[in-house]
Amino acid sequence: MTLDLDLTRGFTLQAFESQDSAYDEWGLLMQTSAKNRSFTQLIEFEIEPRQQPALVCALAQQSEHLAQRYAGFVSASVQVSDDGRRVLSLLQWQSREAGEAAFCSFESGEQDFWQLIRAHQAKTVTFNSFQVLSSIARSHDDALHCNLVG
Repeated sequence: MTLDLDLTRGFTLQAFESQDSAYDEWGLLMQTSAKNRSFTQLIEFEIEPRQQPALVCALAQQSEHLAQRYAGFVSASVQVSDDGRRVLSLLQWQSREAGEAAFCSFESGEQDFWQLIRAHQAKTVTFNSFQVLSSIARSHDDALHCNLVG
């Protein structure tokens, strides 16, 4: 399911249905416990390149705010496209509930998300959410660690 809303300030808001199902390479549903899955929110902004530095700064500050005030925060990153027209905010939470609670507050709290969009003149904002089923990371001792959830 996709929701497209044309908003009055000349930008479009898109929301996509969550990617909760996990299928293996043959299309078979893998059974995993929802309690064990972390939750990732991806928010992509389409902007004019001159707006990129200010939006990156605002999103970095917002990520720090979320990390300090909301239980269940795991990590955040802000990434930019080479052409300067897109900014991606990635927020990872211990659970869907933790991420949704923080976002509800972010949406209407003292640091209003909609104001952030208007202030940085975003043309399009796309929201996606995913359940993490597998991850790999390098540790401080340079070893690779793979985490399979299920």
